[in-house]
Amino acid sequence: MTAASAGGAAYLGFVFYPPSPRAVTPQRAARLCAAIPPGIARVGLFVDADDRAIEATLTAAPIDILQFHGGESPQRVTAAKRRFGCPVMKAVAIAGLEDVLRAARYEDVADILLFDAKPPQRADALPGGNGLAFDWGLIADRPWRAPWMLSGGLTAELLPEAVRISGAAAVDVSSGVESRPGVKDLDKIRAFLAAASSLQTPPPMAR
Repeated sequence: MTAASAGGAAYLGFVFYPPSPRAVTPQRAARLCAAIPPGIARVGLFVDADDRAIEATLTAAPIDILQFHGGESPQRVTAAKRRFGCPVMKAVAIAGLEDVLRAARYEDVADILLFDAKPPQRADALPGGNGLAFDWGLIADRPWRAPWMLSGGLTAELLPEAVRISGAAAVDVSSGVESRPGVKDLDKIRAFLAAASSLQTPPPMAR
């Protein structure tokens, strides 16, 4: 977290999805949030969570943005924004053109779109953070009505090409700065942030 904030990350993410190796409790997130400098948005990642779980998290931790990384419908996004008074970032899993068309359903309800690779078809696959990339050209040259971020298998080495092809103005990273799932690598974080800075993209989100 310190390396990400010192390196210029604009967002810091906290995973509230217990099956993930990156998951934290609301209490742990609250302690970490206390050390985040002003000006960095605190993002809480949820996967098909109910209102009770989200409310319990928000009561404990000062989360600024809700990130929905499951199968939440546009109606669910709208209802959550109204209930919790927080902006919602909606992750959309991309593998083909049909997924891009599906993403359009969220343009007028989500505050930010996050394009990630569709997870592998395995029973133990996580909805995100799998280190997989998708065809970045699928989302390029589209007049999206909502701000959007690129995610999915990004590393410092891949970032220039990913941004060039997709046209991304903001990026998200997780597995690409880890030594193993759930364990962040400080050198990889610094390298990724340096690469993003060299491209003059807005600071990325790290989670």
